Amino acid sequence: MENDSAQHVRFQNLQEDQMTFNQVFEHIVAFMRSRPAGNYRLIVGTDSQIHPQKTIFITGIVIRNKGKGVWACIRKVTVPRKMLQLHERISYETSLSEEVVSLFTEERKRQLIDIVLPHIYQGASFTMEGHIDIGAGKKNKTRKFVQEMVTRLEAIGVEPKIKPDAFVASSYANRYTK
Repeated sequence: MENDSAQHVRFQNLQEDQMTFNQVFEHIVAFMRSRPAGNYRLIVGTDSQIHPQKTIFITGIVIRNKGKGVWACIRKVTVPRKMLQLHERISYETSLSEEVVSLFTEERKRQLIDIVLPHIYQGASFTMEGHIDIGAGKKNKTRKFVQEMVTRLEAIGVEPKIKPDAFVASSYANRYTK
């Protein structure tokens, strides 16, 4: 049974539209069970794009088995105004990632870890990352928000990644914001 907070959240990819989070989770489980001795990274990241009358936010969920493939989907959220303040937009991107990460309850994370656990001594692994579309470079306008956003993701138990390592936010999610 799907919990109330997850019922309104819908995801899509090239194969399926209007997936519930339970369906997304089932896809992730099936992907990991197909090769339980893999090196898995479960990654959540959000990017945004300002349009003339709205701002579009795309949150990507990617399960990656290093060298063996990926399964991915997105969630689209539209705010009916131009969000011109950079801090507000970056903070909202992080909030949307936090919301999706929170759907991976301790029980669900334990289920995923249990898939790889019998294969740990053969090199299997599982990590969870949050990709933030910000960078620390001197010319990057978002550098002053790095510590705040990184701390937020650390507080919910995911390993934060920023540019250039935040490919789910800066590449995968970005392509669907246009």
